[in-house]
Amino acid sequence: MSSRGSTLTPVDDYLTGLSRALPGPRRRKADLLAEARDHLVDATEAFEADGLDRDSAEREAVADFGELDEVVPGYRAELAVSQTRRTAMLLFLVLILQPIVWQEGAWSWNQDPASDSALNDFLQTLVRSIGTVTIAGAVLAVIAAGVGMRYPIVRQHVTRATALFAITSSVIISAIGVGMASTSTHPAALLDYAVVASFVVLPLVVVGLQAGRCLRLARA
Repeated sequence: MSSRGSTLTPVDDYLTGLSRALPGPRRRKADLLAEARDHLVDATEAFEADGLDRDSAEREAVADFGELDEVVPGYRAELAVSQTRRTAMLLFLVLILQPIVWQEGAWSWNQDPASDSALNDFLQTLVRSIGTVTIAGAVLAVIAAGVGMRYPIVRQHVTRATALFAITSSVIISAIGVGMASTSTHPAALLDYAVVASFVVLPLVVVGLQAGRCLRLARA
């Protein structure tokens, strides 16, 4: 990779291109770039020991490391695993807190209503059931993105599957939460929307954004 017209050294130029080609979790990305830099510096010093000047040694180290088209897919796969774990863990944390939101008598929709609402009762039961399934699915996704990565079929599908599961769960649970607020018969029902927006919809929007990053890495 040429550094002509640039003040960057060949190694710096290469690492800049590598960084631009890698979306994903910043901390894990920084670790991977640091590892790549260490490898390139070691290789440069070895070539210098063989008699090359610094610039030529860096060019040889970069050439030996591989073209970006060859290297980037492997790094993206590493970032996809990290992003999958992050998405699954975030989904788990958001959902594990939901029993507080839906706690009997804690909010207006599950206090003594002005009148009975069969739909609201059904939605409360439904969100608990779906929430339980989603929590279990998030735990499985965390496991799959950990020890499950030793199995090729899991490595191939876990990122996309986790992303789709997280997005679907987030949309369904958010919709049910809004439905519960809408069907509340309590006089202060407008407050339900604030609770749902703050503790259900917004956190799940964040989950959806993280899941979107998973999909981008899965398509890479």
